[in-house]
Amino acid sequence: MDRAPGLSARLKLTLSYAGFVMLAGILLMGAVLAFYLYFLPNGWIHTEGNFWINRSVLVRAFVPFMAAVIVFLLVFGLLGGWVLAGRMLAPLTRITDATRLAATGSLAHRVRLPGRTDEFRELADAFDTMLARLEAHVAEQRRFAANASHELRTPLAITQSLLDVARNDPNRTTDELDERLHVVNTRAIRLTEALLLLSRADQRSFHRDRVDLSLTVEEAAETLLPLAEKHGVTIETSGELAPAVGSDALLLQLTTNLLHNAIVHNVPDGVVQLATTVRGGSVVLTVENTGEQLPPQLVSTLTEPFQRGTERIRADHAGVGLGLAIVQSITQAHDGTLTLTPRPSGGLRVTVRLPAA
Repeated sequence: MDRAPGLSARLKLTLSYAGFVMLAGILLMGAVLAFYLYFLPNGWIHTEGNFWINRSVLVRAFVPFMAAVIVFLLVFGLLGGWVLAGRMLAPLTRITDATRLAATGSLAHRVRLPGRTDEFRELADAFDTMLARLEAHVAEQRRFAANASHELRTPLAITQSLLDVARNDPNRTTDELDERLHVVNTRAIRLTEALLLLSRADQRSFHRDRVDLSLTVEEAAETLLPLAEKHGVTIETSGELAPAVGSDALLLQLTTNLLHNAIVHNVPDGVVQLATTVRGGSVVLTVENTGEQLPPQLVSTLTEPFQRGTERIRADHAGVGLGLAIVQSITQAHDGTLTLTPRPSGGLRVTVRLPAA
């Protein structure tokens, strides 16, 4: 932003200090002069040393002395004010330098202002915290963009390969090509829709209403019941009324993603349990499933985009690696918390805690 040049903060503080010192000196000298003039009679007074003095003589003698003192206070105020202003603004200079470095893209720099807590230290600490969050966010976005590019390139490369094979093989039937292209295109569409949903949740661009999570759980269970029957998984729902505030569509997507993962990543004749409870001022949704034993190190990475707990499943309902990432974003957009805990007997316990309505 282009601005007209002006006085620096250090110069303004210096002039303020000098002006205050001069004003205090003038008032003090004026008070002393007024004190003597008040007690001095109008006529001449003979003092020790054979001096005669009256008010006019006192004023003529005091004014040059007062002027010399004011000049001294001016010089002293300017020099002392310049030094004091420099010391006071030194932390601000460090914060400004760090801001300029951050503007060039260097988010790894920190102010790390030493000393005890004051306004400048609080500003520096808040700035360091902001830089740390920005650095983590930028790194996450770069990693997400790289993974998304890789995931989107895969179906495009498969489509190109299928078309090349069909072009070079005139005897190849179109039915098989159409079927495979349909599968690849469907996966690309699902991945694109997941990316858009993830972006929408991150931007918090949704209307908030009163939502009963228990009804959302029932709707998700009814929707995914055919998938559960296909995999031989039993869905068990329980709980009480769980009123929350948020987007009905996004919370349904959250529940559906959790239930979908619990069904797909399960064992034959497995079980998925969904429960809703109200604890204090929070609404809690718990999803547990039977399945393979998962190490804690792997569980801690499952909410990252394109991370999978098992190898990719080649099936019609194979995920795109964004299910739990979307759940995490939706939970954060609703000011909630998401906790993933591996079950000792195998499987995963997912707990979503949201503010109650």
